[in-house]
Amino acid sequence: MGSGLMGKRKEKISSSIAWSTPDKISVRGLDLPNEILGHMNLGDLAFLQLTGRKATPEESRVFNAIVITLVEHGITPSALAARMTYMGAPESLQAAVAAGLCGLGTVFVGSMEGASKMLYEALPQDKLGTGVDLDALAVETVEKFRARKMIVPGLGHPVHKPVDPRTPRLFQIAAENGKSGEYIELIQKIQAVAEEKSGKMLPINATGAIGAICCEFGFPWKIVRGFGVMARSIGLVGHILEESENPISYELWQRAEQEILETSGPGAA
Repeated sequence: MGSGLMGKRKEKISSSIAWSTPDKISVRGLDLPNEILGHMNLGDLAFLQLTGRKATPEESRVFNAIVITLVEHGITPSALAARMTYMGAPESLQAAVAAGLCGLGTVFVGSMEGASKMLYEALPQDKLGTGVDLDALAVETVEKFRARKMIVPGLGHPVHKPVDPRTPRLFQIAAENGKSGEYIELIQKIQAVAEEKSGKMLPINATGAIGAICCEFGFPWKIVRGFGVMARSIGLVGHILEESENPISYELWQRAEQEILETSGPGAA
């Protein structure tokens, strides 16, 4: 066996998340039937799973708002991928959901990971409350992305302009529940600088807002995309149910074939 992580053998395997015996199921130290079922909603359980503790009422409101925002956004590429996969393999619902989730990346949904990583790199958690010049940080951050000819994560939307309607509501909920601080302020300053330097309309989109709020929670940036994965799974199951009852995938496929024939096939103009 090689060196490094692959070659290191643990004396004992351990996990602090959950365990079961014939008559008991424990999740993060709580009894599932008696302390969780009927006491927590899905978002609260997700928070418990990730942090190892119960959310406060304020944290619950903000965290649930985050994950609910990410459940649904219509006939998006991820929904189309799930529907198309289901059309081809209706016996495998889970494969259709997985196909839709595979497209959550730097362009759709997963961009909140990039936004949170950007904010943490600009303003590390140990610098919070030290009087850092956020205006200067915003300029520096935007210039770095412009120098690399990269899109600033969390800004811009193909449909929602000049404002993504989800963003002000998310920021309002965060402010009402004690989760509005320097990270939200910083991404707002970054947006202003990016718009000024590009001359384009670049609203903070929902994933940008969520990335900033996740930083306010202190969630590691590497797990933030996971919130989109868990939430969008719910939405994709809904799309698959609708596809089974009111299918559109076959029609989309046939229309694409027809238009390609008309524009590129034999006799095309």
